Amino acid sequence: MSENLEIEFKTLLSIEEFSRVIDYFQFKEEQFFTQINYYFDSADFQLRKRRMGLRVRVLSDNAEITLKIPEKVGLLEINDTLSVDEAKAIVESATLPTIGNVYNKLNQLGIDQSDLRLIGSLTTKRAEIKLPQGLLALDESWYNEQHDFELELEVNDATNGKKDFLSLLDTLTIKESPSPNKIQRMMLSSKEKD
Repeated sequence: MSENLEIEFKTLLSIEEFSRVIDYFQFKEEQFFTQINYYFDSADFQLRKRRMGLRVRVLSDNAEITLKIPEKVGLLEINDTLSVDEAKAIVESATLPTIGNVYNKLNQLGIDQSDLRLIGSLTTKRAEIKLPQGLLALDESWYNEQHDFELELEVNDATNGKKDFLSLLDTLTIKESPSPNKIQRMMLSSKEKD
């Protein structure tokens, strides 16, 4: 089964801080790539109530479906690789696959995947760089007429990772602005529109 533990620290950025990070790491425009996350949940938000997230992520040449489940530290990610065409078919039909790791885990958790529907999407332009501390991602995202910037550091160890993250923010002269994850931001902004 394709599972991994994701431990990441993140902060929202102002546009000035975003530009500062680009300059500091000398990111070039061609290092950025676009991904679209399509989020699924039931009408009664069975996944959100359990602090879980389900997304189909589409990039230019590949895609995946990912179920994120909270752990004591970080999130357990269960993934299935998809072709771009498979992902587009899932999104257009709002019908999830009935095979694979994600489907099996949803069944184990007692979640009927036929109850799940598309609840929204978020488009991100991202650049990544491997640092000694972990994988740094710089994101610019659009969703529900919102536009924001975010810095993430994915690490292997929560304790040292937090110290490294705070040290990195200090180096970049950025004050930590704790960031809800992308699905939470997308859902909060859709409530604001209602």
